[in-house]
Amino acid sequence: VLAARLTHANIVQIYDFGSVDGTYFIAMEWVDGVDLRCLLRTAKERGRALQPAEVAAIGEALARGLGYAHAAAGEDGTPLGLVHRDVSPHNIMISRTGEAKVTDFGIAKAAARASHTATGTINGKVAYMAPEQASGQPVDARSDQFALGLVLWECLTGERLFQGDSDLEILRRVVSCATQP
Repeated sequence: VLAARLTHANIVQIYDFGSVDGTYFIAMEWVDGVDLRCLLRTAKERGRALQPAEVAAIGEALARGLGYAHAAAGEDGTPLGLVHRDVSPHNIMISRTGEAKVTDFGIAKAAARASHTATGTINGKVAYMAPEQASGQPVDARSDQFALGLVLWECLTGERLFQGDSDLEILRRVVSCATQP
């Protein structure tokens, strides 16, 4: 039901999901292109970051897609309170024609149906989390916006804003918002 409500040009569409003979599947829109992680890796190998105009176009498209998801409402018009919770280069597709699309709402939570994360577990990639998410606090649309800002920083600089030798060190930096100059 939720997948049917997320129909927007900047969100990879989910057409169907289920299981056949005990094997789960998801049928989603084919995006002829690469994920942003691959695009950033290629740019880095060539010794450059993405151009500011490219980053602005990507940012605008992703903000539109996320904004649409954040504003999604149920059949009765009640806001779903949907938060992606894993905005990262891995979950952003760039088509050959330059379209940017958010994908993988797999750990997204709707406020009305939110199940609590088990103590000591974190969903998402720590280097792209908002401080409140990294510290186990409630998240909302602003957490996705923060993560999008981290992605755009990386697009412009070629480096992650939060770095460390381990996920735990990165997590500590995220929680304290200890950024590079």
